[in-house]
Amino acid sequence: MAIKAPFQLLMLLGIVFLADQENPFLFKSNRVQTLFENENGHIRLLQRFDKRSKIFDNLQNYRLLEYNSKPHTLFLPQQNDADFILAVLSGKAILTVLKPNDRNSFNLQRGDIIKLPAGTIAYLANRDDKEDLRVLDLAIPVNRQGQIQSFLLFGSENQQSFLSGFSKNILQAAFNADYEEIERVLIEEHQKELQHRRDLRDRRRQQSQESNVIVKVSREQIEELSKNAKSSSKKSVSSESEPFNLGNREPIYSNKFGNFFEITPEKNPQLKDLDILVNAVEIKEGSLLLPHYNSRATVIVIAVEGKGEFELVGHRNENQQEQREEDEEEEEEGQEKSRQVQRYRARLSPGDVFVIPAGHPVAVSASSNLYLVGFGINAENNQRNFLAGEEDNVISQIHRPVKELAFPGSAQQVDRLLKNQKQSYFANAQPQQREEESQRKRGHISSILGGF
Repeated sequence: MAIKAPFQLLMLLGIVFLADQENPFLFKSNRVQTLFENENGHIRLLQRFDKRSKIFDNLQNYRLLEYNSKPHTLFLPQQNDADFILAVLSGKAILTVLKPNDRNSFNLQRGDIIKLPAGTIAYLANRDDKEDLRVLDLAIPVNRQGQIQSFLLFGSENQQSFLSGFSKNILQAAFNADYEEIERVLIEEHQKELQHRRDLRDRRRQQSQESNVIVKVSREQIEELSKNAKSSSKKSVSSESEPFNLGNREPIYSNKFGNFFEITPEKNPQLKDLDILVNAVEIKEGSLLLPHYNSRATVIVIAVEGKGEFELVGHRNENQQEQREEDEEEEEEGQEKSRQVQRYRARLSPGDVFVIPAGHPVAVSASSNLYLVGFGINAENNQRNFLAGEEDNVISQIHRPVKELAFPGSAQQVDRLLKNQKQSYFANAQPQQREEESQRKRGHISSILGGF
């Protein structure tokens, strides 16, 4: 009789689990720093990934920001020392991007994606009459790793206009004008306004915030900004500078339980330059995105709408610095490492972020209609491997003799088990046996009540 050896896929499927520990893969919505906030909106920055866990050393130079603004408001012009991938989560916007001899304006809506190269001066308006604008930015700094610096054309409460940093002689020569005129037109009024706001802050003891980064605009001003603005289209998916929309393409996975939209670096030059993929996942209430893992990409996911839960399989204590040091010692001494898998599980609410490292199996269920948006790092040539489902199930590709050696059951039993799931990619989150039992119980209760 053949001896059945332990097989790594058993661990991938989570057959062996330890007790739950603090989840290093989850970033709750309160793990943010508010950079700017006033009555018109806010900008918030998520905690650095590598500060949360050593697992994310490869994410040291990636930051996640959320922009939120009320109807008829404007984020004033600025430029950053970081490349941005901008994704509209909800609302409608007008994005204006400046070039040395031109400017381009774009009408943006939910699902639109666009890259803003480092150093680009841009401004963003909420053009809707009722709905708040929510925008998610993946930022990749180009100067200091993990740190973003903004340079403002205008003065703010905590930061002067970068124009005011130049000497009088430079400014006079650059603008071919007297310094007094330059100061009056570009600098002085802002400085007076800033001093007035500082006085108000001192009197009212309000928090130190960027009071004029997000300002109110009129309907007429919105209409002016909208002139000649372009909208995303199916053709713009291959554009090097125009926005593209995830929803303009057919989902790569779809059935009655959910939809999975994705654009990879191979299909879009803006993403190729940064080796990033972008996806959006809709999981219907009571449904499950089946267990799978990514071969190369580490995916940063935000829960935009709805509630649910994810389960991710990793190694025990892989989030702990002590474990890392032990592993390094074992490698130096040539010792064989013995690791047991660990289930990391967490509930998801709007604003929560979770990270799926490459090679880590994950499944996501929805307790209400769940909408997720993800950025995949190191995405080129990534392969998504499903561990369950009728189609694209990598386990079903194993040769029968290997199945005999690898699993406790026979190859025939393995094949029969794999064929139980008739759905692919998405399925009912309630196991078949539990669903049938629940239906029997409901039928039994109905029959009893029917006697009254």
